[in-house]
Amino acid sequence: MTALTVAFLAFLAFMVGMRLYLARRQVSALERGGDAPPAPFREAVSAEEHRRAGRYARDRLALGRLELIADALALLLVTLGGGFNWLDARLAGVFPGPVSHGVAVLACLSLALGAWSLPFAVWSTFRIEAKYGFNRQTPALYVLDLLRSLALGAALGLPLLALVLWLMQSAGGLWWLYAWGAWVAFGLLLTALYPRFLAPLFNRFQPLADGELRDRLERLVAACGFAADGLYVMDGSRRSSHGNAYFTGIGRHKRIVLFDTLVDRLEPAELEAVLAHELGHFRLHHVRVRLAMGMLGSFIGFAVLGYACRWPGFYTGLGVASPSMHAALALFMLAVPVFTFPIAPLSAWWSRRDEFAADRYAVAHASATALSTALVKLYRDNASSLTTDPLYSAWHDSHPPALQRIAALNSAGTP
Repeated sequence: MTALTVAFLAFLAFMVGMRLYLARRQVSALERGGDAPPAPFREAVSAEEHRRAGRYARDRLALGRLELIADALALLLVTLGGGFNWLDARLAGVFPGPVSHGVAVLACLSLALGAWSLPFAVWSTFRIEAKYGFNRQTPALYVLDLLRSLALGAALGLPLLALVLWLMQSAGGLWWLYAWGAWVAFGLLLTALYPRFLAPLFNRFQPLADGELRDRLERLVAACGFAADGLYVMDGSRRSSHGNAYFTGIGRHKRIVLFDTLVDRLEPAELEAVLAHELGHFRLHHVRVRLAMGMLGSFIGFAVLGYACRWPGFYTGLGVASPSMHAALALFMLAVPVFTFPIAPLSAWWSRRDEFAADRYAVAHASATALSTALVKLYRDNASSLTTDPLYSAWHDSHPPALQRIAALNSAGTP
């Protein structure tokens, strides 16, 4: 057993053990939350709604624990268990060149892992989400979405994968730098294409109707200096009753999107405050910084992969018998989440910090009370947990816990 094998198993055991421990802590926090919602929510959230949110969270945590164990088992089977070796050997004589062979192996591996996780996704959608009244997808729509996703992934991902493998084979010692450039260019292209060409494959987008709400939101957008391609309402209710809002795209092709469930649920002042929060992420450069950090992270990743693919111990340490460029790429993608898990709290803290900052920006351009009431409605209608274990939140939550966020907004709204 090599040093890398020991490290891989140790990090994997830590990840699984820590996530199970955190889930248990969160279940205990939910149980301590009792039947009554916290004081700031008692006027808007009933005791039954609070209990329902707790049951919803516990059901999701229970499924998450099973999926975590299944994913860890799949990872061990693919790597140290010889699954990759078996697949690689089965396809060895089918495709003539190293690039086509590598694309086939990685595509089949991706399909196999997707099929492994599919039962959990189906149970989540048609059992848990349906049980609590959130799911609105029919089985036919679910299958259609799955097929569209597979087709889109093949049309976009396979050419990129072939290009990366070709660069690994042919571009010399600095292949990783060229591959990183192709990866970044591809990501920017997808971001530009997504609003007009990709998102409409799955949802319908209609311009926000004329009236008080549109006028109010357009004034806000202009005041915040945001150049948008339009305000759109998305038919999110076709699949779920959860509500959301976001903006997407880059340059002049940015779009502001509101879920129809959100438009139906919130008052104009509340929608204005929610949009002010989203615009805060733009005006405070959170989006640009995250994009830059994503580029930096991928640069480091490709540089590490450039070294790892030349190190024989990288393959043997993770259970691969025959070194190859596609094996290096597969092992790297599988192992990175395991080795980077310990820094998850840093990423979560950074995200929560940005959320607080976006809330402060929203308060400066809209009503703190309206944002607070909007969030309370969303917590209630989405059955979001109002009681969160601090350590669980530190590892998992990209948004501040409900009590902290509402307290900060109520303080900001106090004269």
